[in-house]
Amino acid sequence: MSADEILEALDPDQRAVALALTGPVCVLAGAGTGKTRAITHRIAYGVQSGVYAPTSILAVTFTARAAGEMRTRLRELGVGGVQARTFHAAALRQLSFFWPKVVGGAPPRILEHKAPVIAQAANLLSLSVDRVAVRDLSSEVEWSKVSLVTADDYVRATTAIDRPAPAGYDRQTVARLITAYEELKTERGVIDFEDVLLMLADMLNTRHDVAKAVREQYRRFVVDEYQDVSPLQQFLLDQWLGGREELCVVGDPSQTIYSFTGASPHHLLTFATTHPTAQVVRLVRDYRSTPQVVALANRLIAQRGRRGAQALELIAQRPAGPPVGFTVYDDDESEAAGIAARIGRLLAAGTHASEIAVLYRTNAQSEAFEQALAAAGIGYLVRGGERFFARREVREAMVLLRGAGRAADADTPMPDVVRNVLLSVGWSERPPAARGAARERWESMQALVALAEDLSARHQATLRDLVVELDERASAQHAPTVEGVTLASLHAAKGLEWDAVFLASMSEGLMPISLAETEDAVAEERRLLYVGITRAREHLELSYARSRNPGGRASRRRTRFLDGLWPEDGGTRRRVAGSARPAVASTTLTGDYDTELFERLRGWRAQVATETDKPAYTVLADSTMAAIAEKRPASMSELAQVKGIGPAKIDRFGPTLLAMVAGPVRD
Repeated sequence: MSADEILEALDPDQRAVALALTGPVCVLAGAGTGKTRAITHRIAYGVQSGVYAPTSILAVTFTARAAGEMRTRLRELGVGGVQARTFHAAALRQLSFFWPKVVGGAPPRILEHKAPVIAQAANLLSLSVDRVAVRDLSSEVEWSKVSLVTADDYVRATTAIDRPAPAGYDRQTVARLITAYEELKTERGVIDFEDVLLMLADMLNTRHDVAKAVREQYRRFVVDEYQDVSPLQQFLLDQWLGGREELCVVGDPSQTIYSFTGASPHHLLTFATTHPTAQVVRLVRDYRSTPQVVALANRLIAQRGRRGAQALELIAQRPAGPPVGFTVYDDDESEAAGIAARIGRLLAAGTHASEIAVLYRTNAQSEAFEQALAAAGIGYLVRGGERFFARREVREAMVLLRGAGRAADADTPMPDVVRNVLLSVGWSERPPAARGAARERWESMQALVALAEDLSARHQATLRDLVVELDERASAQHAPTVEGVTLASLHAAKGLEWDAVFLASMSEGLMPISLAETEDAVAEERRLLYVGITRAREHLELSYARSRNPGGRASRRRTRFLDGLWPEDGGTRRRVAGSARPAVASTTLTGDYDTELFERLRGWRAQVATETDKPAYTVLADSTMAAIAEKRPASMSELAQVKGIGPAKIDRFGPTLLAMVAGPVRD
């Protein structure tokens, strides 16, 4: 693509990002607003216009998946040579390169998991720990390191922010444990993932030659998901920059959901203060979700009208869709079964299983949905476990496919060869009835089969091409799509999206979770629900169960976050999220109008009213919407004949109204 073509592919706000090529740039990008598109086109435009050398750019992300997606998009734009990596991957690459020169020898081995060393450190201190305590202590050690809090400073720092010590221990004991953990690592000659960032940052800070080499190589930096940067990551970023301001950051304060790990929106929220010359661009056009979904998200994050100064109010760009669903079940078992039945109807209507997700607050909640989906004969995968390319069955399959590629019969279709190879390691045409590990193993191999079929259909690929594709994906941790319903925690769903999303167990104690006892913690739980809502493109349903077990006491109540958003109980008319409350009118609507279209218009009108902060009736009157739903105008001239539609409304709403009329037709 030429430089002009790159710009033409963007909306006005995204184009403003692409044109902001120099100096500090802050992009406040709401969910579904095309932030990755904006920053990759910015890089491509900078390269194509001759402002950037591609090898001088380092783009850092928080997940390998996001880095892989960024590299893929840049390749599609004709730009190669740009480094797009996670903070850890970029730091490890540089540390490994400079270690022999600065320290000598090979770099230390990286400790994959803290838990065994934490457990040993606890034993040395005569602390009684179980698996849960070790997990919590490991998380606390990680928090202290990414927050740049040393063992000597741990008690003072945690006291200052009133951070409770984990697992029932006092702060002094945790400080001693941190010291013991660090000493054990030194004895074993290993480092952890946080040490990679710490050591590189220290090397850049103290070795002028190392800093000079890195800063001459990388002159421009892009940081995605900047609202989740930790003090340690910011410290490393500062060393990379070395006082320069060629930095573009992208983030959304409303999606800060990892503060418990040390992430903080502070650097995003204060970017314009830290960098007074910064250009600030807001992306608010939501291309992902329907107006109904967007309206609910906006109302949720508004927090009863007190919107934060940096919070973004999204503007839906898609046509109106189905109303948001709200359902109350008697118990957890009924909820899981009801959601499985609803998913079955979506599948029957043509929605792919891979485009459906059930999201919940804690990983332990997946079991009920696994059982319900298995009973309904619906395939699923549980997200948040072991990485796809780290699974044993995937590694074995790749070895077998690599070997088969050398002796494959050219006359045999590549997908058939893949099926035959995978049959030898337990794959079958039909999924197993069992759930759990057996089902996940089958889903992994089925994903390889689906990828082979897709490559063969699109590119007439050979088995060797498939192996190359798998190697590239493994390097980027870009897993193929598994054709099953996704079961995931709300945290694991960050950065993903589906056509249909079910938000389950929306009750107090789970949303917000009972452990959220401070005002800040509750605010983060609200943001977590906001993230869940904005994962949905078209279908969104929220539900909760009144009791845990069948026949149990109905003591649960829905989450406080949905107060005022949940349909009124006992009303004769069900109010859906994003629609205006039915007005009390002195006249009664008459005529044989399309009620489904009327409701879509009503939902759209509520969205416009919210965006413009005006009463709904000033957008369109009920009688005007009813006339549109009755006459179903197909052109601007026909629309202009509807009473209540004047030139101003034609100019402002005409295309949108005609698109809504041309939508789903009532049988």
